[in-house]
Amino acid sequence: MRTVNVSELTKSIKEMCIEANHYLSKDMETTLKCARETEASPLGKQILNQLSENLKIAADDMIPICQDTGMAVVFLEIGQDVHMEGGSVEDAVNEGVRLGYTEGFLRKSVVRDPIERVNTGDNTPAVIHYHIVPGEKVKITVAPKGFGSENMSRVFMLKPADGIEGVKEAILKAVSDAGPNACPPMVVGVGIGGTFEKCALMAKEALTRETGAHSEISYVKDLEEEMLAKINGLGIGPGGLGGTTTALAVHINTYPTHIAGLPVAVNICCHVNRHIVREV
Repeated sequence: MRTVNVSELTKSIKEMCIEANHYLSKDMETTLKCARETEASPLGKQILNQLSENLKIAADDMIPICQDTGMAVVFLEIGQDVHMEGGSVEDAVNEGVRLGYTEGFLRKSVVRDPIERVNTGDNTPAVIHYHIVPGEKVKITVAPKGFGSENMSRVFMLKPADGIEGVKEAILKAVSDAGPNACPPMVVGVGIGGTFEKCALMAKEALTRETGAHSEISYVKDLEEEMLAKINGLGIGPGGLGGTTTALAVHINTYPTHIAGLPVAVNICCHVNRHIVREV
């Protein structure tokens, strides 16, 4: 049994909130570089170069890479042989977010009530997802999610008879309807199966996968590649101004589902796709 003080979570999450909002992750950096080299449209290539220049300025001058510094989404994979001490895990996570957003001078975008709309003033509470896994480590993933792209996300409750072609149509519809509003080129996370809420969570988790890493399931890998090609064939392009790079990656997660259902969720993220992972 390993003991972890919750203060370690607070310290790491504070630093991760700041880092994720100022620096592009290495996998996204590589993917954007590849997109600049392969984009066929001169205007699209110009937009991608401008985006890359903005990202470099943000990193060099310690400026947030986007004015929408997002709502903090935190995934915790907690080993079942870990004992957490020193207080509430949830409080520790939210304290890390609070410190990261206040000390990092990041925009506070969270309102306490969805109808009354009074700002909490420190970007808390975070949206926290817990997974209990084997082992004695704690893996933290922080993914600040801006709402320009979040608002373009969709859940489709398809019929089993719709099959894989219905899934493809749903993904393309979500991306096509999003158009320039999701700040393309985008990363598209897809969840297929489970229930209404499970498919949405899978789509969200899919966005945190390292770009370029495909599903280990053969048909899902093929579907990821096919959908990336079809999405890029829509012509939306960088900034929504046309081109061959509408999406940088498509990540699909699947789960068993009910005999009467085929839930599909599409969670879209903008070109920065902020995510950072640490272990404590």
